[in-house]
Amino acid sequence: MSDDKSAPERFTTPAMLAVEADIAATRHQLATTVDELTARLAPRAQADAAIATARRLASDATSPGADPADRAHARKVLAGVGVGVAFVTAIVVLRLARR
Repeated sequence: MSDDKSAPERFTTPAMLAVEADIAATRHQLATTVDELTARLAPRAQADAAIATARRLASDATSPGADPADRAHARKVLAGVGVGVAFVTAIVVLRLARR
């Protein structure tokens, strides 16, 4: 009688190997996606994107060489921001005046 307690060989088939390879590829894709989302959602990346957008809007609004549609859009956005700032300022001033 043999007392060989070693683990038996794994039974594998081509289909099992294909599934394992598919799982490994999916894990790699998922890790890549998570890394990309982490980089995109980092606060510094968000701030840099906001700064780039603001600079592009300011450039489009003031540049005579900008596309007319881009210029009109930039001016509308900047006007909206101006109205928002004026509204918040008015509320702050009114609240301070009530005190």
